[in-house]
Amino acid sequence: MRCPFCAHDDTQVKDSRPTEDNTSIRRRRQCSSCGARFTTFERVQLREVIVVKSGDRREAFDRSKLEQSVALACRKRGVDQERIDQLVSGIQRQVETAGDPEVASSRIGEMVMDGLRQIDSVAYIRFASVYRDFSEAKDFEEFASTVQEAAQNGAK
Repeated sequence: MRCPFCAHDDTQVKDSRPTEDNTSIRRRRQCSSCGARFTTFERVQLREVIVVKSGDRREAFDRSKLEQSVALACRKRGVDQERIDQLVSGIQRQVETAGDPEVASSRIGEMVMDGLRQIDSVAYIRFASVYRDFSEAKDFEEFASTVQEAAQNGAK
C-alpha cells in the first residue's frame, strides 16, 4: 500500500480489526520511510458492476460516491455514521448480488430513497430533491406532504 504522505511503496500493517458491521476490515498502517500512520479499509467486492446513467453513459459502481451522497442528505440530521454505512453496504450488496453486470442509476437512487425513508424523513426529502430534480418550492411542498401523509398513515 502506497503511503498517502510521501508516496513510498512500503507500509506495514500495525493493527487489523473488523468494522462494527463486519462488512470490512480496518487496518492501521505505518510508512517505513516517513513513519506516518494512516487507516485503510478493505471490503469484499463480489463483482465489477457498471452503472448506466442518463444518456446511456456508463461508469464503474463507486461505493464512495454513494456514501458521499447519502452522507450529504443526512448532514446535520443526527444520523449515526454506522446507519449510513449499513445503508450503503446493503445497497452495494444488493447491486453486486443481483446477477446483472449493469444496473441503472435510477434503480440505485430508488434503493437510497427506500433506505432514507426509514432512517430520516428530512434526509429522504433532501435526497429526493436532487434525485427527482425539484425546480420550485411547490415541488418540495407536494413531496413533503406525501411524506407526511405516509407517516401519519403508518402511525395509525
